[in-house]
Amino acid sequence: MPFDLTDLRLFLHVVEAASITRGAAASHLALASASERIRDLEARLGTRLLDRERRGVKPTPAGTAFAHHARLMLQQMERMRGEMADYAHGLRGHVRLLANTAAATEFLPAAVAGFLAAHPNIDIDLEERPSHQIVRAVADGSADAGIVADIVDPGALETWPIALDQLALVVPADHPLGSVQHIAFRDVLDQDFVGLARGSALQHHLADQASRLGRPLRLRVRVTGFEAICRMVEAGAGCGILSETAARRYRGVMAIRTVPLSDAWAKRTLMLCTRRDDALPAHARQLVAHLKARIPNPYL
Repeated sequence: MPFDLTDLRLFLHVVEAASITRGAAASHLALASASERIRDLEARLGTRLLDRERRGVKPTPAGTAFAHHARLMLQQMERMRGEMADYAHGLRGHVRLLANTAAATEFLPAAVAGFLAAHPNIDIDLEERPSHQIVRAVADGSADAGIVADIVDPGALETWPIALDQLALVVPADHPLGSVQHIAFRDVLDQDFVGLARGSALQHHLADQASRLGRPLRLRVRVTGFEAICRMVEAGAGCGILSETAARRYRGVMAIRTVPLSDAWAKRTLMLCTRRDDALPAHARQLVAHLKARIPNPYL
């Protein structure tokens, strides 16, 4: 029974997101088209692959088995593309790279741009995800590599440190907290906040930490990047929390101050994580080697 590779990728995105809507968006398909493709898959296989629930979908036992084989098929396709690249220069490769917010916005752009320039026949899907989701996706083969904070257990994955990242509170230049040397997260939860858009890995992490303290994070407005957070903070819309590396850059051109968070979880090592080298498609091995060479080990 032949399968469309678009259908396989769509189904994996749906299962990973637990949502047909988000899976369609990740596959760059309209919701109606994605729903029709899923129904057609179920009709051809003669079994239900997804249980539809109020808050999304989850795979049936048949769906779980289908997702496993879909991953294997897509991995084999990437291996074939990699091995054939030396013979067919027009054959395009594809690598899926996941990263947390700080890595995606601060540490990866230059390295990824350099790789794309050196490898015009390889495309990269760079997606932002929370670290625990990245580890799971890399381990089960639905992503080729990821960059995570060291607060998660990478299990059997191979890891490589690429950056040190400190989270910091960002406040307007005249804010009373701007003069302190450092501050605990619990001591800022009575402030109004400017946060990142829904789906942001960093925002998910901060909300989780606030929940552990039994306190809500009072988000007054959501924006789509570190620069937008800093501009909103400068204008007095609230406080922000972001990578100190990014905040330091904007501090030079905006009337803001930064205060490092003193919590242990706010001091992070960002780690490149992958499966064993021989378990990766050739294109993914090339990207991993490039990232290791271009982003220096912060401990050396």
